[in-house]
Amino acid sequence: MQDLPDAILFACTHNSVRSAIAEGLMKHLFGHRVYVDSVGVHEGHIDPFVVEIMDEIGIDLSRHRSKTFDDLTDTSYDVIVSLSPEAQHKAVELTRTMACEVEFWPTLDPTYVEGNRDVRLEAYRQVRETLMRRLKERFPLDLKP
Repeated sequence: MQDLPDAILFACTHNSVRSAIAEGLMKHLFGHRVYVDSVGVHEGHIDPFVVEIMDEIGIDLSRHRSKTFDDLTDTSYDVIVSLSPEAQHKAVELTRTMACEVEFWPTLDPTYVEGNRDVRLEAYRQVRETLMRRLKERFPLDLKP
């Protein structure tokens, strides 16, 4: 059986939607068993729709502060999961000088979905559910810390 990583970093373009959702879900699933952080390639701000769809499942991201790769003070991660092509390139560049596993999980950016509020919220929910499924597949809940 595979063990849980000690530290995982989720990365996307602005750390305002996908990586913030993944960080919140991972912390919800594993609590303090794993150090979890998230970043973006560019500066961003938490998307209000993210706060809303995460609140639906009892996860509060209202205090999430978006960070970039440049804001990282420690790069001692076992796994970096990139959720956008831009983040994948940055993660590979970062790990040239460190031993770290990099995984690319291409994930829809729901900010590009057009339509009324309900249509857009549903796109964010689909991203949340897709990431939850991927996390549970990659890091089963019965893994040892």
